[in-house]
Amino acid sequence: MSREQEIHPFAIPADTRPAFDKDQYQHLVNELNAQVQQKQPDDILQFCSSFFLSKLQDERSQARGGASTFSFAPAPNTHQDEAMDEEEEERDQVGDLHTLPMASLAGRGRRTSVSAESLQPTHAKDFVKTVIPKTDAQRERIREAISHNFLFKHLDEEQYTDVVNAMAEKVIPKDYKVIEQGAVGDYFYIVEEGTLDCLINNEKVTQYTAGGSFGELALMYNAPRAATIISTSECVLWALDRVSFRMILLENTSRKRRMYDQFLSEVPLLKSLEPYERHKIADALEPLQFTDGQVVIKEGDVGDNFYLIEQGSALCYKTAADGSQSVVNRLEKGGYFGELALLNDQPRAATVVAQGKLKCVTLSKPAFQRLLGSVVDVLKRNTTNYHAVMKEANQ
Repeated sequence: MSREQEIHPFAIPADTRPAFDKDQYQHLVNELNAQVQQKQPDDILQFCSSFFLSKLQDERSQARGGASTFSFAPAPNTHQDEAMDEEEEERDQVGDLHTLPMASLAGRGRRTSVSAESLQPTHAKDFVKTVIPKTDAQRERIREAISHNFLFKHLDEEQYTDVVNAMAEKVIPKDYKVIEQGAVGDYFYIVEEGTLDCLINNEKVTQYTAGGSFGELALMYNAPRAATIISTSECVLWALDRVSFRMILLENTSRKRRMYDQFLSEVPLLKSLEPYERHKIADALEPLQFTDGQVVIKEGDVGDNFYLIEQGSALCYKTAADGSQSVVNRLEKGGYFGELALLNDQPRAATVVAQGKLKCVTLSKPAFQRLLGSVVDVLKRNTTNYHAVMKEANQ
């Protein structure tokens, strides 16, 4: 591998690559032509780029012994993507470059266009997670390195674990050019051991040591690198590629969306919703976590949030006339409570307390109304269900 190229943990060494295959080239061109004729894309350049990127990912997946789940179909929006897009403008740099004087960035010139692969959500359910063995100490160092990074702070615990599992180890010698300014790269790196210099226009602007990280924007876009990174000692790096990272997000989001959709279909108040409306609600749900014994809602309080239990269990308490409390229900995964808050402003009918670690998702009445309008109007689509729910609400 040339020292001028970016390190790809799963790249095929130059001396083992096959010679030019004219038949394979013609086959690729014919396949691309057929796809263009069939889909007739508006943006032909982006379509062709995505086509060849998909083929590249297939080759990489075969090299590392995994199945490719890459596609160039349109990708859905996710909460993580939205949060990343908002913060990317503030972080269009490498690592800690936001602490550097503006003069050091003056040579960067105009922004160049960037793009990201599209992933097919229907393939996410078949996604095989990459798990590369690591010691507990290594896993902890990786988690610490990404814990304050804007790109990872929106991940939940399961996504964090998947990201750590997918990191591939790469050992590099001294004076090795890991990435080059202006080159297109698709890997994010964490320094396990060693030191590296960060250069912009051949001027050193910072140094990375154990625990440092760089190249995070490559997980979002195949944008030109903002700086050159050269090792100043023997180094051990952990590398994560863009497609794996985006598939982790997509797989997790797709799975949760299906789970939330199933949960919502069991709520009487929401039975009148069309499938596409349930999808909108599922995408708007916000995660919450509670510790053992923590009160989620309190009897008598006025609230406007509805809750679904994603993981764990909760106990429901009612207060008797003498002031004593007794357990009236136990809720498990898929259980729901507080749904009448979407309908009226009546005080909570019971106290709900977490039993052990509890993970919920919630939706407020204002959020529901912004998405679908009045809950009463939704209920009235089904007269029988409307009267049943209103009877319960008035008890």
